[in-house]
Amino acid sequence: MNRPTLEVADIFRAAGAQFLERTSWHLAWLQHKVMRAIERCRTAALGGHRDQCLRCGHDFGLSYNSCRNRHCPKCQTHARNQWIAARTRDLLPLGYFHVVFTVPHQLAALMLQNKRLLYSLLFRVSAQVLMELAADPKHLGAEIGFLGVLHTWGQTLEHHPHIHYVVPEGGFAADRSRWIHPKYRFFLPVEALSEVFRGKFIDELKNLFRGHKLSFHGALQSLAEPRAFAQYLRSLHRHKWVVYAKKPFGGPEHVLHYLARYTHRVAISNHRLLSFEGGKVTFRWKDYAHGNKKRKMTLAAHEFIRRFLLHVLPRGFVRIRHFGWMANRCRTQRAAQCRALLAAEAAQVTPPVATQAALPRPCPLCGGELTVMETFTARQLWHLSQSQTRDLDSS
Repeated sequence: MNRPTLEVADIFRAAGAQFLERTSWHLAWLQHKVMRAIERCRTAALGGHRDQCLRCGHDFGLSYNSCRNRHCPKCQTHARNQWIAARTRDLLPLGYFHVVFTVPHQLAALMLQNKRLLYSLLFRVSAQVLMELAADPKHLGAEIGFLGVLHTWGQTLEHHPHIHYVVPEGGFAADRSRWIHPKYRFFLPVEALSEVFRGKFIDELKNLFRGHKLSFHGALQSLAEPRAFAQYLRSLHRHKWVVYAKKPFGGPEHVLHYLARYTHRVAISNHRLLSFEGGKVTFRWKDYAHGNKKRKMTLAAHEFIRRFLLHVLPRGFVRIRHFGWMANRCRTQRAAQCRALLAAEAAQVTPPVATQAALPRPCPLCGGELTVMETFTARQLWHLSQSQTRDLDSS
């Protein structure tokens, strides 16, 4: 893919200072940190290094260092490839389902003011719903395992919390002596998932309120009053809580392709940006409500930055989580048991994306491994540029 001509960093550098002047009084320090990291990413401010290919010997010259911030659109590829390579050994010779849990937009503002608490609740409740319904003999009667990825954005960068789950097709019997395959085309009935999800989440909200653990600021301050909050919960009961299940993936290679697209995604990629002119940003977005039509949206730069920063996660928050038998403590062992039960130990596929990911950084010329031959601090780069300037002046 060609390098984009416009980047989020360009918008931050051009309009970030003015945005901070207008909003710094209520901007979290972590959002400041993300802005600064993205602005400095792959610039002399972070130092640099010189790469050389171990196979063909080509010297790629000086490259600036990455910020490695998980919200930076430019810094996700390497982290994603490393993560996928580590997951390859756990893949099963099965189809995989894609299940999405979404909360109604009436919860968005409350979740923004209680990110760590309510994002964790979204993970916990949705995972419980999947495992409980799967364990019910009426539906599957099995112990399942799955991984989830939290996304907090929609295509137009508005706050839209939802979790994408990837679930192997079936689960272990109670004694783990056999593998049980699903009865339904979409793994579990989505209407049942939706109803139980809504009930459990609202009950947990009620418990958090009683325990005085929720924060209410600005327009939400009135909800701190018990009657107002009770009415708010009743309104949530009247809305549909969407649980969406897609058809199963074809096999392990399709799962890795999916994971490569979703696990380390940020709110908007640089490739969706079209222009930045007259203080306005134009980008592409996909209208899922109208047949996935591709449309364009133009926002003032300060509004674009505001929306982008809505999706900065709390420090240390884990947005990729494993549940059931795929939990970190037992995933490798259980995956081996499943392959043995299916008599398919040799069926595990290692697709091209995982093979490429095994190399830390492949050479764009020959595919060999790049290695760092020399590193430079920001101060060293400054002295180097001054020396080059003096040489040009003297010539």
